[in-house]
Amino acid sequence: MNFGYREVCLDHDTGPRHPESADRLRAIRRRLAECHDVDYVAPPDADADLVKRVHDADYVDEFERFCADGGGDWDADTVAVEATWDAAIASAGIAAWAATEALDGADGRETPFALGRPPGHHAVEDDAMGFCFVNNVVVGAQAALEAGANRVAIVDWDVHHGNGGQDICYDRGDIFNVSLHESGLYPGTGEIDETGEGDGDMRNLNVPFPPGTNTVGYLAAFDEVILPTLREYDPDLVLVSAGFDAHQHDPISRMRVSTEGYGLMTERLTELVAECDAGLGFVLEGGYSLDTLADSIATVNKTIASYDPQPPEGDVSEGAREVIDDLLDQGFGSK
Repeated sequence: MNFGYREVCLDHDTGPRHPESADRLRAIRRRLAECHDVDYVAPPDADADLVKRVHDADYVDEFERFCADGGGDWDADTVAVEATWDAAIASAGIAAWAATEALDGADGRETPFALGRPPGHHAVEDDAMGFCFVNNVVVGAQAALEAGANRVAIVDWDVHHGNGGQDICYDRGDIFNVSLHESGLYPGTGEIDETGEGDGDMRNLNVPFPPGTNTVGYLAAFDEVILPTLREYDPDLVLVSAGFDAHQHDPISRMRVSTEGYGLMTERLTELVAECDAGLGFVLEGGYSLDTLADSIATVNKTIASYDPQPPEGDVSEGAREVIDDLLDQGFGSK
């Protein structure tokens, strides 16, 4: 894979003991150094006007001034220093690079993966939250639309609800937002009945799984709900909001996705984009066990390079089955 990366993203200093630290990128790069077919690209910053076509312009200007004044605690979880503005604009630029490269046909071992921070999927139109200041994946989707895509799908498998994508895209038909997440976890949004409005009606798909849902449940949601729905949508580009905190060994969630599970979800998405003649790109979000984060990204990389992940054993749990059946009743997927 081609990994977008900028050293400036390490300068976003969240302080001691914060789970979203620069050590995450360092751990990923150490693990990828052991892998074959890994190349790095240093994309340019995102244009501020592009960011302002996703976020409220006054908010973007306020965030820039906040950093220029030395930063501080934006909220209890979301911390900035002076360098955070440069890191955030670089991270958004890496996501825009991943999206436009994938749209232009970069696939197979050239599939792009944006390794930026701060992450982005909690950033709403006019505010920062949940470690996030700029919604990188939506900036990427917007860049792709301006480069000629008609329809973009975002598949967010981070353990937390992708509330930022939902907030920004809720009434848009040109971005289909999918979020698989642990029900009741931060930020407390992402119910099944939040399906979009206006042009975005039935273009927002939430899969709020109960705690303890494992790889079998995630794959069932892909096979029965997400993939059939996206085949019908027929996107030109699929972007993965690639958080790895639903991993069974992540310290901040109670989900049970295996390392192989991330490979299996990747495998299904590569089959989807082949059917739709679409591009596929990845944008880093969460994941707070350094070893499992790095190993899971390495598994995505080798799956793209033709590794065949091992399928899990067992049945879909009762709680996960209820969620999937409710989504089918909503009109998503196919019975």
